[in-house]
Amino acid sequence: MTELSKHTSLRVGGTAGKFVEVSNEAEIIAALQSAGSDPVLILGGGTNLLISDEGFAGTVIHIANSNIASEVDACSGATLTIGAGQNWDELVAITVERGFAGLETLSGIPGTVGAAPIQNIGAYGHEVSEFITQVRTFDRQTQQIKTFTNSECDFSYRHSHFKDAAGRYIVISVSFQLRMGEQTTPIRYEELAVQLGVKVGDKVSLKAARDAVLEIRGRKGMLINQSDPDSWSAGSFFTNPIVTADVAAKLPEGAPRWPQSDGRVKVSAAWLMEHAGVEKGLLSKGAGISTKHVLAITNRGSATAADLITLAQLARNKVRDTFGITLEPEVNLVGVSLQ
Repeated sequence: MTELSKHTSLRVGGTAGKFVEVSNEAEIIAALQSAGSDPVLILGGGTNLLISDEGFAGTVIHIANSNIASEVDACSGATLTIGAGQNWDELVAITVERGFAGLETLSGIPGTVGAAPIQNIGAYGHEVSEFITQVRTFDRQTQQIKTFTNSECDFSYRHSHFKDAAGRYIVISVSFQLRMGEQTTPIRYEELAVQLGVKVGDKVSLKAARDAVLEIRGRKGMLINQSDPDSWSAGSFFTNPIVTADVAAKLPEGAPRWPQSDGRVKVSAAWLMEHAGVEKGLLSKGAGISTKHVLAITNRGSATAADLITLAQLARNKVRDTFGITLEPEVNLVGVSLQ
């Protein structure tokens, strides 16, 4: 029996009913067809995942296809088609090295390419949806290949059509359109601008932007270090809430606010947690809030999935009791719940 704790960044999770590793499209489809209507858990990097101590009774498919195909045109830029199993940060490093602009502010995000469109990953002023042209999937319902255009993915903040239809579409590959160039678009995010020593709106080299993002993420414990339990997390455990303007207006004056195009306001989950009394370094049995970033819930070395959920519930309840806002998990929960 395969212990799923060995395949996740949180290092927790029981056994898999069946564990299959696949390295190309044909193997992915064969494994899915073999599973039939049984429950399937797709495993990439295991970095945005919290699996119960009881494990997963169905089939766990570890997708490891990492093929990279590119077409470069001086006018239209670079079109890349990437296998779902490709390590995300390694892809970003390749694009920066080759002068393909766009993904540099998404450096250091753990996981694989296949997870990127599902979560619509984003950081420091950009989301991956800005650069995706197509997502190739296998539809478990029709047993057919289904390719989605960008508009059909229905992207929004940390959300996509694939989340709405959870478990139906299995990502096989993702296509990106990137600009050719040695400089970024204007820097949008103040924290990144400060790290770079420039003003918001300035441009910098792709390498400088990537290096700065990695420095910030490392300082916050958001880069996994095998020797540092303070980084054994699933990244940000909660998403930043998007609330009505009335709710945002009731928050204290210092609360960060980012107005959205639909009139709502995004607020900082980290700020809410810190001002609700959730402190960095807070421990609960084997689980702990990172000493570097309050949004990272970590395995201090002996945590169970139940320990991590208990600590997440504590943090969530403090925010709800203090501000009336319910934080939603960014981490995918398998066999566990915050309810």
